[in-house]
Amino acid sequence: MKTQFKTMSIRKKIEGNELYVYMNGTLIYKRWLDTGQSKVFDVMAYDKYTLTSIRELEYENNGELLTVKAKLKLKTTEEGGRQTGFISGYSPNHVFEYTDKGQLLQTFIGDIQFVGKPTIEPGEEREVIVRFIMNQPIEKYLNKGQIWWIHEGAKQIGQAEIL
Repeated sequence: MKTQFKTMSIRKKIEGNELYVYMNGTLIYKRWLDTGQSKVFDVMAYDKYTLTSIRELEYENNGELLTVKAKLKLKTTEEGGRQTGFISGYSPNHVFEYTDKGQLLQTFIGDIQFVGKPTIEPGEEREVIVRFIMNQPIEKYLNKGQIWWIHEGAKQIGQAEIL
């Protein structure tokens, strides 16, 4: 019996002020570099990519990360959250503000690191470390007690509070 392995091709491209991430030739993610705003076009592919590139933030940003300790609470599946949990190193969208009409104003890039248990499940709450890349205007939001929302694309899956 012959085993076949699927290869995954990831390509990043910067054009002007925009970063594009392609998986197997399909656009899965776009980020506007001057504002930090981003859009996920294929959540499943993006999730697969971020799980395989946990150290990517350090590589792209030369180790310049803003680190905060936070209390993270994931929504339950019944509340509209994820069906499954995720592992340490996951990089969702971080939203600190919405427009008056409830739309995402801006999203920020950062990964979530766990100490101890390697996963978090829907409905669970725990202390985590969040690492934000520094080439986005996020500093004004990083104050003790600040609450923000965790998103997968437009879907809110949880919230966090800076400790």
